[in-house]
Amino acid sequence: MEQKKLYRSNTNKMIAGVCGGVAEYINIDPTIVRLLWALFGLAGGTGVVIYIIAAIIMPSQY
Repeated sequence: MEQKKLYRSNTNKMIAGVCGGVAEYINIDPTIVRLLWALFGLAGGTGVVIYIIAAIIMPSQY
């Protein structure tokens, strides 16, 4: 059994590919992840900070 790994997406990317990578990891539409991330971003700005940290920490897909 192959273990799944979390990567920034190179194919489903708008800014850094974080939402696309999360969507590919959990097998859902990237638009849903982007909408949820935007809601967290509007709720106090925590989504923005987490996105920046994830963009720095998560490795690129290839």
